[in-house]
Amino acid sequence: MADTVKIAPSILSADFARLGEEVRAIDAAGCDYVHVDVMDGHFVPNISLGPVVVEAIRPHTAKPLDTHLMIAPAEPYLEAFAKAGSDIITVHAEAGPHLHRGLQVIRSLGKKAGVSLNPSTPASAAANVLDQVDLILVMTVNPGFGGQAFIAEQVAKIRAIREMIADRPIELEVDGGINPDNAGAVVAAGADVLVAGSAVFGGDDYAAAIGALRAAVS
Repeated sequence: MADTVKIAPSILSADFARLGEEVRAIDAAGCDYVHVDVMDGHFVPNISLGPVVVEAIRPHTAKPLDTHLMIAPAEPYLEAFAKAGSDIITVHAEAGPHLHRGLQVIRSLGKKAGVSLNPSTPASAAANVLDQVDLILVMTVNPGFGGQAFIAEQVAKIRAIREMIADRPIELEVDGGINPDNAGAVVAAGADVLVAGSAVFGGDDYAAAIGALRAAVS
């Protein structure tokens, strides 16, 4: 598992004044995905960016754009994010009553579909959509802001979801407070994609930061 772990730096922690340059930098530093956190000031207490920004950064990398929609409702905006260049579009199980339909729309747009669970949401919330998703994202902080502390109790949920996934071709992504100190435990529990914001963008050497995360899980 550790040999195949993917690192997805979250551009929420990047310098927005030079976002294209930051995306090129993490690409060159060896990231696997570019994680794009979309917040609406309603579902979560912050506002970040929209499809126009996704479209603007798309030419700066060939790496998959991993777009995490922390918005409610999400369905009216799925097509716009798909057209803007997102490769993976993840919606929250808590963001609306029609999760299946949203996931089906994402796949109909030719994109990989993900479902995300807040810390207070049980693993069982993903059980009924396992055949509709390509990715499950476990939040290890309460979504809305970068730089929060990792909630260690979520490791048990990661382990439960890994068992639930079994042999299905579903990636298990973890987002929130990830750093070299906890990455090993998260991967041991079953994660294979690590989202890291401050742990990557908090210093000047992005390659070293990504390397430190890889070293922590090897």
